[in-house]
Amino acid sequence: MAVLLRWRGRQIAEQQVAFIRELIAANPQDSRRRISQRLCEAWEWRQPNGELSDMLCRGLLATLERAALIELPPRRRRPLNPLAGPRARPARIEVDRSPIESTVKGLGPLEILQVRRTEWERLYNSLIEYEHYLGYCHPVGEQLKYVVFRADRPIGCLAFSSSPRHLGCRDRFIGWTAEQRKANIRLLAYNTRFLILPWVRVPHLASHLLGRIARQISRDWMAVYRHPLYLLETFVDTERFAGTCYRAAGWQELGLTTGRGKADQTGKPNRSIKAVWGLPLDRDFRRLLATGPIEHG
Repeated sequence: MAVLLRWRGRQIAEQQVAFIRELIAANPQDSRRRISQRLCEAWEWRQPNGELSDMLCRGLLATLERAALIELPPRRRRPLNPLAGPRARPARIEVDRSPIESTVKGLGPLEILQVRRTEWERLYNSLIEYEHYLGYCHPVGEQLKYVVFRADRPIGCLAFSSSPRHLGCRDRFIGWTAEQRKANIRLLAYNTRFLILPWVRVPHLASHLLGRIARQISRDWMAVYRHPLYLLETFVDTERFAGTCYRAAGWQELGLTTGRGKADQTGKPNRSIKAVWGLPLDRDFRRLLATGPIEHG
């Protein structure tokens, strides 16, 4: 059977395209979103947490339409896409900027609050946008955001999201096959942002927070996405930082990036080289990443 399209590792042949055409014809009143949902249900396209892979499916439908292989119903509305067009900056939320100088012990109790999909998410977005040197970037895939509080004052932020699919030094460290990586990449998370607010001057606070987050993040991920994590990773810009706080928190330097980026077609570096750091969350992480978690009914 001739393959018409390869989509995210799947082969789409004439038989599948014919099925989509029949689905559209049989449901003339459906919106594009409903067509996508019906197709996900028919093909059992689901995320690891059991929800329909609606965005993945809509991407496939749009690609087939651009190739003139199907005709979708007219768009009924154009929802705001945070990944397209000019980015609106998060609103600034003013916080107490008076200096905090202390030891970790002297800070007293700290709360690391997971703020994704809560009223505190706007505070995280604001702090990252206006206090982190990279600013705020809308994450993709699975993601969690944290704000660290001392009493009622925020003192830091962390964020984690889905890991890059291909990363040579990490994949060699794990020792998994391409098939195992494809099946279990969801069991890794990438530390995309880490911020200690500039007016907070507390020695060893960064490594303390990295150690704390490592003990709770898999549990938090399970609560939101219904699967654990077995390895954390991050990139450290070697032109700015030495990765000292990660080393102090038990992370390992796994190697260097190529400096080419995932969309490179030249084979030549086009961005700064970054060190890749990783932290196993389970002693048996290699076996777990090769086999995946045990599913409980």
